[in-house]
Amino acid sequence: MFAKIIIDQDVKAINQEFEYIVPDNLSISVGMRVFVPFGKRILQGYVVDLSDSYTYDEQKLKKIINTIEDFPAIKSEMLKVMKFMTKKNHLTMASTLRLFLPSEMREGKVKEIFETFYILINESFTPLKNAKNQMALIEFLKHNGKTASSILGEKFGYTAIKSLCDKKVIEKQEEKIERKPFIIETKDKCVELNQMQKNAIEKIDGEGVFLLHGVTGSGKTEVYMRLIERELEKGKNAILLVPEISLTPQIMSNFKARFGDFVALLHSGLSAGERFDEWKRIFSGQARIVIGARSAIFAPVENLGIIIIDEEHEQSYISETNPRYFTHDVAKFRAELNHCPLLLGSATPSVESYQKALNGEYSLVELPTRANGRELPKIQIVDMIGEIRNGNSGIFSAQLLADLNEVISHNKQAMIFINRRGYSSFVRCRDCGYVAKCSDCDVSLVYHKEDNRLKCHYCGKQYKVLTQCPNCKSYNIKHGAVGTEQVVAKLREYFPSVKILRMDNDTTSTKNSHQKILNEFRNSLPSILVGTQMIAKGHDFENVTLVGIVDADQSLFQADYRSTERTFQLITQVAGRAGRSKDEGKVVLQTYAPRHYVYKFVANYDYKGFFKKEANIRQTAQFPPYSRILRILFSDCDENNARELLKVCYTNIEKLKEIYPSEIIYLDAMKSPIKRIQNKFRFQILMRIKLDKADEIEQKVFDIVNKETKNNVFLEVNPTNMS
Repeated sequence: MFAKIIIDQDVKAINQEFEYIVPDNLSISVGMRVFVPFGKRILQGYVVDLSDSYTYDEQKLKKIINTIEDFPAIKSEMLKVMKFMTKKNHLTMASTLRLFLPSEMREGKVKEIFETFYILINESFTPLKNAKNQMALIEFLKHNGKTASSILGEKFGYTAIKSLCDKKVIEKQEEKIERKPFIIETKDKCVELNQMQKNAIEKIDGEGVFLLHGVTGSGKTEVYMRLIERELEKGKNAILLVPEISLTPQIMSNFKARFGDFVALLHSGLSAGERFDEWKRIFSGQARIVIGARSAIFAPVENLGIIIIDEEHEQSYISETNPRYFTHDVAKFRAELNHCPLLLGSATPSVESYQKALNGEYSLVELPTRANGRELPKIQIVDMIGEIRNGNSGIFSAQLLADLNEVISHNKQAMIFINRRGYSSFVRCRDCGYVAKCSDCDVSLVYHKEDNRLKCHYCGKQYKVLTQCPNCKSYNIKHGAVGTEQVVAKLREYFPSVKILRMDNDTTSTKNSHQKILNEFRNSLPSILVGTQMIAKGHDFENVTLVGIVDADQSLFQADYRSTERTFQLITQVAGRAGRSKDEGKVVLQTYAPRHYVYKFVANYDYKGFFKKEANIRQTAQFPPYSRILRILFSDCDENNARELLKVCYTNIEKLKEIYPSEIIYLDAMKSPIKRIQNKFRFQILMRIKLDKADEIEQKVFDIVNKETKNNVFLEVNPTNMS
């Protein structure tokens, strides 16, 4: 027997299948992980095929050394996913296969844990009179039954345990201990569906992609639960993806209340042991519903009945690090393999998804009103330039402060959104213009007052706070735009007796911190929650009657064709946190550009009007979804190496322009907007190509890049972050 094996090394030069002999003493199946000799080393590999024949010289073939597990860790469906992703996203096979396993399992750092118990098997045995501990232990087991070794050892001593074991009076048993994520238990809510929800559930059936466009508070989560319930009754399983780890506690508690131990959770916030045990529960079929962030699409679930992507417009569904992939593509492929529906849900679908729905590629299902029948919260736009003219140069407008006072007086809650963490976005010398930057990245440092440090948000490096300019020795230091820390500090000055919480990457770095903050906010009246986009979507707090948006323009004027779309989505989502129960909600939106067209559509929750305007602009300018953008990113510690690689590839790609003069709309080579990250210099080639020849051109570009380069070169399609 011969095996084809992919070596677990993310190196282009060995991105192929290698043949090995299967020894007679080993039982090998496709999907198993094995140890194999490779050159002078012993490496891990994945068995992807078995055959009685071979294509290489048998005299030179080496034998598999051993198996890592006694079961195929990679299921057959995931091998098909691997082949799809390597072709679609131009990835190495090893880097793709790694996505399917918990990283600690692949590295051999985590295993199943077992606990030892003892049971009484001979009640008639009578110990010697002086063996008091043995007698007491027997009596204890008679009354308490099976008991953990640790408890018995502490009470009666391990000598007594061993003696009774040797005499076959008690028997040792090993039981696997499951490390489960901490979830706040809730009672399952008895929700009566409205007619629109019933219609949506009826429509979302059978194969294909469905786009559920439902306003915030329209009851999309309940629709998800009913659809999954329907599939469980058929004996099928489900995957539900959410964009942020911060959304999982609430969703998990709701799903756990209804579906119990059928639910498993997968995301990066779990401990290594928890992640491994949840993966094993899914692998064995014990868990039938998987909830998690992007990587949960690779969960080893068989017999899928439905895949759901909540907040489908979120850019977090696109992996911006190697291996790069678009979650929607993988989900669609898995749905097709399982002949089941893929449901994309959002109050603000991406322009690309909505266009596909209008074209008939997706089936459009709509929930245009809130489930409780109440109106969406009124959005009041405040011109901050007018505030400055009136003598208010602070963070908060007079209107927002007045509304916060009213919320507090009525013992209610408010959420304040600002999508920038830290205290201030940069530190600059007023005299010479020096800006403190990271030594390893070409970005300004963010001031964090609580830690009294300057931090780089790209590599994590920290620096001492500047009190004097290192360039001109001036003490005239200015701080840049405000972040969550400063907003909290100012709110505490205005409302010293009110509970004020902060939720951003800095406050949620420890285990279960998301859950603790959200739970504390839910149980505190009155209270204010300040946060970044973590608080913008998915959360349902019945006492939140006010949402304040401190700097609505932050994402609006970025050098990215999606900036207007992202602004509309973010504001609409965060506005939807207000007025979700019986109390009326209100939103105060602070902007320095109140006449920008996006705010007109936001104020009226007019997604269709916004889509029509945005689609027209994109079509005229030939941006996605009416074209495809390719970005080839070159990254190297040696600036000259990166530049030379860029030149070689660009020279060859330029020749494609001669073959496809009208299909390649734009082609240029340049330094990346952020020229250096983690001490690696970055250059890029940008292309915009027409859709009719996009696949063909993309493949030829990849072939050029693959031929001319080794590692540290990435090909991105319609990148979410152009910097």
